Amino acid sequence: MRPLPLTLAVFVLLALPFDLYAEDDTLELRPQTSLINVFPADEQTPIFLDADRMSGHRNAEIQADGECVLRKRGQLIDADHLIYNQPEDEVHALGNVRIEQNGNVTTGPELKMKLETQQGFMREPVYLLQQPVAHGVGENLEFLGKNRQRLTRGTYTTCAEGNNDWFLRVGELELDRTTQTGTAYNASIYFKGVPFLYTPWLNFPLTDERKSGFLTPSFGTSGNSGAEFSLPYYWNIAPEQDATITPRILARRGLQLKGEYRYLNPMYSGQSRAELLPNDSLAGQSRYALSLLHMQNFGAGWAGSLNVQKASDDNYFRDLTTTLASTSQVNLPRDAMLSYNGHGLSFLGRMLSYQTLQDPLAPVGKPYSLAPQLLVNGLWRNFPAVDLGLTGEWVDFRHTTLVNGKRLTFYPNVSMPLQQSFAYITPKLGMHMTRYVLGDNNVAVLPDATRTLPIFSVDSGLFLERDVQLRNHEFIQTLEPRLYYLYVPYRDQSRLPIFDTGLADFNYAQMFSENQFVGGDRINDANQVTAALTSRLLDPDNGQEWIRAAIGQRYYFKEQQVTLDGSAGRTDKSSDILAAFSGRVAPFWNVDTGVQYNTGQQQFQKTGVGVRYQPAVGKVLNLGYRFTRDMLNPIKQLDISAQWPLRGRWQGVGRWNYSLQDRIILEGLAGLEYNGGCWAARVVMHRLATATAQTSNSIFFQLELFGMGKIGADPLDILKRNISGYAPTLKPSTPATTYDQF
Repeated sequence: MRPLPLTLAVFVLLALPFDLYAEDDTLELRPQTSLINVFPADEQTPIFLDADRMSGHRNAEIQADGECVLRKRGQLIDADHLIYNQPEDEVHALGNVRIEQNGNVTTGPELKMKLETQQGFMREPVYLLQQPVAHGVGENLEFLGKNRQRLTRGTYTTCAEGNNDWFLRVGELELDRTTQTGTAYNASIYFKGVPFLYTPWLNFPLTDERKSGFLTPSFGTSGNSGAEFSLPYYWNIAPEQDATITPRILARRGLQLKGEYRYLNPMYSGQSRAELLPNDSLAGQSRYALSLLHMQNFGAGWAGSLNVQKASDDNYFRDLTTTLASTSQVNLPRDAMLSYNGHGLSFLGRMLSYQTLQDPLAPVGKPYSLAPQLLVNGLWRNFPAVDLGLTGEWVDFRHTTLVNGKRLTFYPNVSMPLQQSFAYITPKLGMHMTRYVLGDNNVAVLPDATRTLPIFSVDSGLFLERDVQLRNHEFIQTLEPRLYYLYVPYRDQSRLPIFDTGLADFNYAQMFSENQFVGGDRINDANQVTAALTSRLLDPDNGQEWIRAAIGQRYYFKEQQVTLDGSAGRTDKSSDILAAFSGRVAPFWNVDTGVQYNTGQQQFQKTGVGVRYQPAVGKVLNLGYRFTRDMLNPIKQLDISAQWPLRGRWQGVGRWNYSLQDRIILEGLAGLEYNGGCWAARVVMHRLATATAQTSNSIFFQLELFGMGKIGADPLDILKRNISGYAPTLKPSTPATTYDQF
């Protein structure tokens, strides 16, 4: 009897029942039984087998030839010749074998596998993985069970098929989908056909999940320390804890050890860092830096924190780091806090002191220590028709050379908000009381003192809106005028000490504040009104703000008498005009500007302009200008930064922050990036002014192999900080192939 062709066999099996067994158990086609009955009755998952020719024995072995296709849920096997052993649930496929499992495809000349346990092997495999997208070849591939495979003498790469820009050549490679890790033995990394890194053992994650092991090494160079090399080890202690230990070799200084420990819990979190450079060859001393940050939630509204930092010397960060955030540190805090928040009341207890790092060419004074500081704030709304507020503080100021003393502040107040949908008016009255008790270290011979000041204010405003159409788009335009009146009588405060008080920066928010000073040692006298106008464009569908414009000015009805340093007070009848404009002015264009204009001198006191053009991810241009007219610290800076495609896969990055006043580069950056599809290369040069007459120059080289890791010094943090809107080079998304599941 001639075997039925595959398509005819499938049709007949679906249309008519067959009995596949004769009395001697030899396989042949007879009516009354479905093909599925070929397989054991206790088989939980059905198996389908199609071929041009099939033969075999009941409950024993089935042989198939010619375009054989075996299907089982989650598995599909194609081959020229296939033998299925029913008792062992084992398939042996020969000739043009192709197996699909959970989206992964492997081809080769021979396969032997137990279907249920997924254990077996394939000779001369060519494989394609889906998560992550990777492929390679090998001498032998062992299937070690569900989600585990071992490749012998093969390759691995995340590049697209037909592209081997980089690949991992291994003596042995284990892929474990349960732990999502890959482990390679006797591995060499090839880039553009050239081996450049060998390791007897390499462990890497198959996903973004954390895993213990050595991270890719980094290397670079800086003007302060010369060539650098570091090899971090990451320790995934627990799901809520990890640590990183990094030996760092500095060619001109020696070996530095760095460690970081992090922990995260629903009730607490924190991190600690330690850096040690014994016997710095340039500085001639051992150097270190320590930091500890801990946040604690005690429940019931109580919380606490601890922030402790210390460095061995004034120049530690300027010499050994390359980021502005680190090199610009002046006061390292040692801060412990306990706080409460609930029932309209907040409380803060604090102990605070500093280590002050000095720049010899620009020395600064050390701040007072707070030992301790106690703060309380309260706000109770609708009590019953008014809002009650309370601010209180008690602090003990300590200093080695300045006046020591204690300050007690108590400021109860009451306000009456009168609101409608289109308008509001809020009168407020408070009594500010302060008591000073000065200590023995009273070099200025200041007496104990008490200050009592009533403070009265009225805040009012309107909210008007209308529908407008701009560029065929509907908007809501608002008009929001605001008036704020403030009255504070004069009290002589010249005999009060100055512990923590300075002149506040004059800005749009400060125009509506009660005090032009920050800190509690001075309270301005005032009889003034602030007038401001704000207009916004809102999207009526989602409320998104597209454009905001604001202008405001303060008008004085009396001359200023309270000053900070005993100098002459203000005599002008009005303040400078403040104006701001921000928003999306055109597709891909955003503008953020602010100016402060002195009407008496008819000149700008401050100007800030920021423009961003960003038509797509990875394409951004930022232009900025900053100007401040100040006798002691004038500022005139130009800031340009960009990330932009150049040609093909090349991309340029750069920043130029230049002081026109001092004619120096405050921070400069220039670099190139290349996206190879499955890899990216970066070279970045960075220049940073770290002190008055000191700069740091660094060069970063990095090769990123997508799906494997980064090799070289990582410039990404510097690029993100210097270029607003910067987007790292990513691997192009590759759609996964969808396979039928049976």
